[in-house]
Amino acid sequence: MKKLLILSIISILFLSLFAGCSKSSSSTNGKDVVELKFFHRWPNQPKKQYFEKAVKEFEKTHPNIKIKTEAVLNDSYKEKIRVVLGSSTPPDVFFSWSGEFAYNFARQGQSLDLTNYVKEDKAWSDQIIASQFNAFTLDSKIYGIPWSTDGKAFFYNKKVFRDLNLEVPTTWSGLIEVSKKVKAAGLTPIAFGSKAPWTISHYIGTLNQLMVPQDVLDKDYDPKNSEGDFSHPGYVKALEKFMELKPYFNKGVNSVDHEYSRELFNSGKAAIGFFQLAEIGLIEPSLKEDLGVFNVPGVEGGEGNANSITAAPEGIMISSKTKHPKEAMEFVKFLTSKEKGTEQLKEVSEYSAVKGTTTEANASKLQQDAINLIVNAEQTYLWFDTAVDIKIVDAYLNGTQLMLDGKKSPEDVMKDVRAAAKEVKASAKK
Repeated sequence: MKKLLILSIISILFLSLFAGCSKSSSSTNGKDVVELKFFHRWPNQPKKQYFEKAVKEFEKTHPNIKIKTEAVLNDSYKEKIRVVLGSSTPPDVFFSWSGEFAYNFARQGQSLDLTNYVKEDKAWSDQIIASQFNAFTLDSKIYGIPWSTDGKAFFYNKKVFRDLNLEVPTTWSGLIEVSKKVKAAGLTPIAFGSKAPWTISHYIGTLNQLMVPQDVLDKDYDPKNSEGDFSHPGYVKALEKFMELKPYFNKGVNSVDHEYSRELFNSGKAAIGFFQLAEIGLIEPSLKEDLGVFNVPGVEGGEGNANSITAAPEGIMISSKTKHPKEAMEFVKFLTSKEKGTEQLKEVSEYSAVKGTTTEANASKLQQDAINLIVNAEQTYLWFDTAVDIKIVDAYLNGTQLMLDGKKSPEDVMKDVRAAAKEVKASAKK
């Protein structure tokens, strides 16, 4: 009886094992299923749906690969990606801003060197705009694949400008004069929301590049350059110029987010907004031919390049801890293909870093003109909050929020920034 019971248990275990193997074999054509974790920063529409659709398409053509996706918004993403990459179970594939943000992962050995993949598959990699790789390249090694490219500019409501007899400003003082006239007419001159302070960083970075010489920026932004100390007077002047805009912002900027400011502009209640070029696709359907775009005008007395623009690629990286680098790279190649690049502009208004994806077939005239702001600029600068060390960014953004609330002066903010920079550069020496 005992022997029969043992044989029965063995039989059940064998049948269970066989059934399990049969199920696995039938669902993957005899191949083991590889599960990849994919982490990005768009939990809201329309990008959420875009990536869900892309994942399903990829899984259909790669039945042995399953993608598990997680997404959180901008500011939460910046913190969480650092935490999860330092854990024992990081995402296999993840999005990253370019510049210093991406370099940190490379320096810490958390991102995979993708150089050979780029060199070995030229049919794929040659389709990507070559210059866009630069912001993901450290010590001649490529750590990220450019997915999108974007820039920052002022959007304006042409109808408001026509009604008030306004010309597009070509100087900073001209921008202030336009703002005064709009305010006098009872409208909000400039829509802005800084509850999530990354929006502040775009103003700061743009004004810094207009007010401070290039060689000074290079030294100050480089965490390893001990000569950089953010002492140039142009930094204080840049913050002063930013504060010149405060009377023309909507009320309570620190209590409203970027989406609120975009809707304020989109509804015709604000004449100007400082937006990313990718947002044209979210605003143009409402304002149509009344939507216009102009680059940030030069500041009188500025020592930087007046013909520059804040513009940078965003990309995809692979964890150095992934157990499936080949499969992860297949997914990255899929997301950065010309086919998907054409779709992303049409479906989510993100300019692809892939050549030939911004065309008359999938982009409006304004979108094509906007890309030319980047193409025709003498110099492009990375987003400030990804171009410098996070400690310097935090000192800037926290200080500027307090400055907007009247609790700090530009000099106070820069004092905090210099202290943070000193700490960062001291740590880099060790």
